Amino acid sequence: MRTTQSLAVFALIAVATVPALAVQEGPPQLPGQMDASRVAAGTYVTDPSHTLVAWSVNHFGFNDYYGAFGDVEGTLTMDPANPDAAKVDVTIPITSVSVVSEGLRDHLLRPGKDGGDPDFFGAEPEAARFVSTNVDVEGTKATITGNLTMNGVTKPVTIDARFTGAGTNPMSKAETVGFEGTTIIMRSDFGVDYAVPMVSDEVKLMISAAFEKQ
Repeated sequence: MRTTQSLAVFALIAVATVPALAVQEGPPQLPGQMDASRVAAGTYVTDPSHTLVAWSVNHFGFNDYYGAFGDVEGTLTMDPANPDAAKVDVTIPITSVSVVSEGLRDHLLRPGKDGGDPDFFGAEPEAARFVSTNVDVEGTKATITGNLTMNGVTKPVTIDARFTGAGTNPMSKAETVGFEGTTIIMRSDFGVDYAVPMVSDEVKLMISAAFEKQ
């Protein structure tokens, strides 16, 4: 008897659910879409909680090792009617560096021995900063040239970027645009040459950024 009643209940649920599913035209749409028409002109600021610069280096020729910098702050000024006039200015706190090894993180931020130069960044490193000098947009991709200042050294860097989405963030209610980018730097150019070439001089940077309109 209980089995019959249970089957009847499931049947009623199914009958009630079918009309509700029928009115849906597909899966829920994500707030952010790769639709450039959603992008409005203006000044945007980073969403620091969802913007990061990941990096990788080769370790002893065995494998690549990964880490990331977070809490990135900065601005993006752009006008879809004149995309090449866009400007980017972001600051990356070196002290935010994150790796899966606590010992390595301590080494990255360790002061120099007996007052000497640190192996990597030291205990109180200044934040890195990237300021664009030229933006060349083609469709949903862009080549961003600018100056990267890190460890007291400024060098030109070119970022290959692509537009990844735009829309209204349902949490902050802010108009948001997203981008990803890649570039390669030589860490020795910035005075960070410890263990080169056993730990590669070449550092691959992978950027994921969300900007909210002001």
